[in-house]
Amino acid sequence: MSANTTVFAANKKPANILVLGDSLSGAYGININEGWVALLQQHILDKGYEYKVINASVSGDTTRTGLTRIDSAIKNHTPEIVILALGGNDGLRGLPFSEIETSLASIIERCKKDNIKILLVGVRLPPNYGPAYNQKFAEVYLRLAKRFDIPLVPQMLKQVAEHPELMQEDGIHPNAQAQRLVMKNVWPGLKLILGINHKQ
Repeated sequence: MSANTTVFAANKKPANILVLGDSLSGAYGININEGWVALLQQHILDKGYEYKVINASVSGDTTRTGLTRIDSAIKNHTPEIVILALGGNDGLRGLPFSEIETSLASIIERCKKDNIKILLVGVRLPPNYGPAYNQKFAEVYLRLAKRFDIPLVPQMLKQVAEHPELMQEDGIHPNAQAQRLVMKNVWPGLKLILGINHKQ
């Protein structure tokens, strides 16, 4: 079955999983059907779970602009789960850590208001930002996961960003070859929410 084919049981409407992200989740520079979100949809179906994955990622989005979109996204898609994968553009622009954390917290609180489950996905900035900056950036996600007691994928580009052959020429976005690895980084966190207890 191809990644762009979605098949559900005729008598059951699947629950929605909403991906609120930026270009890292929006298949920047590659075909949308090759992106990790499309691959996640197919992986979920292959495992026998009836969820529809909706990609609400916008290239260039920051946590602030994501916050402005969350109300309409919830209203339009009524998700059961939100995969929150924002912050990379904030970090690249050097926005204050306090603002990033406040905006992400507000998105999480908005989701919790409607009893929506949240998977928080962390990103890592390019190494030229320095280990100290990157560590402080990572701690934002750790604090939020602990504060709200939600699962965290610490690095969506783990084992990807370190390998130039898996990145596009800009050194920021993963290429098509890397997308399955990104999906596999995200899957364990989502698996916790879906309640999959056996090893897959």
